[in-house]
Amino acid sequence: MPQTLGFRELGQMAYEPVWQAMQRYTNERGTDAADEIWLVQHPPVFTQGQAGKAEHLLLPGEIPVVQVDRGGQVTYHGPGQLVAYLLLDVRRLGFGVRDLVSRMELCLIELLASYGVPAAAKPDAPGVYVNGAKIASLGLRIRRGCSFHGLALNVDMDLQPFRRINPCGYAGLAMTQLSDHAGPIDFAEVSARLRAQLVKHLDYAEQTTLTGGID
Repeated sequence: MPQTLGFRELGQMAYEPVWQAMQRYTNERGTDAADEIWLVQHPPVFTQGQAGKAEHLLLPGEIPVVQVDRGGQVTYHGPGQLVAYLLLDVRRLGFGVRDLVSRMELCLIELLASYGVPAAAKPDAPGVYVNGAKIASLGLRIRRGCSFHGLALNVDMDLQPFRRINPCGYAGLAMTQLSDHAGPIDFAEVSARLRAQLVKHLDYAEQTTLTGGID
């Protein structure tokens, strides 16, 4: 397999164009296409997974709700949350879905540990938790042996919109963020540390920053 994992730093972009670009990349990629990870922040949006139930949307108000093709229930994205979309040929990598999820969780746990924040995964509820409060959400779709969607880490954001939903389908689930446990946070540094963890746990040797658009 290729030894270098490519990252695209997208800044802040609306959710739907990025989602549509992920779908296109996955639908059109050939067997020799490079794996990519897209790092992005989104303006406020709720996304409802394929198994999503309407009763978990309590009071969305002015924040748009987008029905998407990932697994899982409803979650919230907003500025100050680091989202990583994993466009990987998991068949080529030799990963099963559970293996990939476990690797993603381990990336996040080790990243948080580097800030002195102890975190853990739960076997029955994908994601990463600090003292029982959720700090990162995971949601994937596998198509043609390739993954898209990914993970969302709460870094330094407004957590209030999570109260308008049952996060990931769990009523009353407490949400937290890195800045609440580690103090002032440099967002770019968090992104750099996540990149390093993803390279390590996806078994790549090095990383590179990709240029150009996604459409």
